[in-house]
Amino acid sequence: MLRAEIRRLERLSRKTKDVRMKLRYDVVRLHLQRRTKTEISQICAVTYQTVRNYINAYMEYGLEGLAIKKPPGRTKKLTDEQEKQLYDCVSTKLPKDVGFAPFVNWTAILACKWVFMTFGVSFTQRGMRDVFYRMKLSYTRPTYTLKKADPEKQKAFIEDFERLKKN
Repeated sequence: MLRAEIRRLERLSRKTKDVRMKLRYDVVRLHLQRRTKTEISQICAVTYQTVRNYINAYMEYGLEGLAIKKPPGRTKKLTDEQEKQLYDCVSTKLPKDVGFAPFVNWTAILACKWVFMTFGVSFTQRGMRDVFYRMKLSYTRPTYTLKKADPEKQKAFIEDFERLKKN
């Protein structure tokens, strides 16, 4: 059984393309071949603590214990409820409706100010754009159209403009 496990680890080590997983397989394989942890750390060029961690994980959970886990990352500044309130505010209200009088379009800076006034949490402009992205909000600049414009005057203007461009 021990030989079969050593062969299995050798096979997995050769098969994997992930260098970190290869190292983990090799550490455990060397341990099963009765090498000391100090020898393994020298052979694999890792610390004694790393060797011990890999071996302990293997002994406790088997091969699943060697799997590389995604690091948790930084915690969010806003709770899910606060993000929902921000989403509702940005998607249903204008900035002038919540106290930013001259503005009619949301920007990342205005959202930062609103979040700070409402929740007391400060964000950078880039950080707020990341929050928008996570909430599936698109960040675009507004474009304006003149609905009451006269089509004939517009056509005449375009013709005059093209003529002026040629001169």
